[in-house]
Amino acid sequence: MNTMKSIRLLTSLALISLTLAGCGTTSYKNTTNFNSKLAASNNNVEINTKLMAQYQEWRGIPYRHGGLSKRGIDCSGFVYLTYRNKFGINLPRSTEQQSQIGIQVDPRAIRAGDLVFFNSLFTDTHVGIYLGNRKFLHASTSQGVMISNMDNDYWRDKFWKALRI
Repeated sequence: MNTMKSIRLLTSLALISLTLAGCGTTSYKNTTNFNSKLAASNNNVEINTKLMAQYQEWRGIPYRHGGLSKRGIDCSGFVYLTYRNKFGINLPRSTEQQSQIGIQVDPRAIRAGDLVFFNSLFTDTHVGIYLGNRKFLHASTSQGVMISNMDNDYWRDKFWKALRI
């Protein structure tokens, strides 16, 4: 069974590498490193520990559209900085670009470090990072950087997809 998981993972990584190699932008090139790092560690506890450290550092920082500092940050900026600072990975900066990379994950198989996306108004998209136990870390427009429950009525009804980077 572990052999089958390893084969599937290697096949997925190879397909991602080939797909990303065809992209012309440099912002996507480091995502293949992330796949290797995450596949090598595959340790939800280690990933969650890094994410919680980021949360402790940024907790309550207010939301600011386009923000990328402790004076204010938006959801995609928080994801971008978290992956860069905690995992050494350069993801795209915008939610739209972040929603176009990685492998879509069945909602029942989401694990720590996966990106979770929500549609809030018509075309508005929100992104956060899954922690486990149906919780995710994000920069909320109303409360700043926080942890929310995906089973909350608001988030459950707006869930769009999850991606494994």
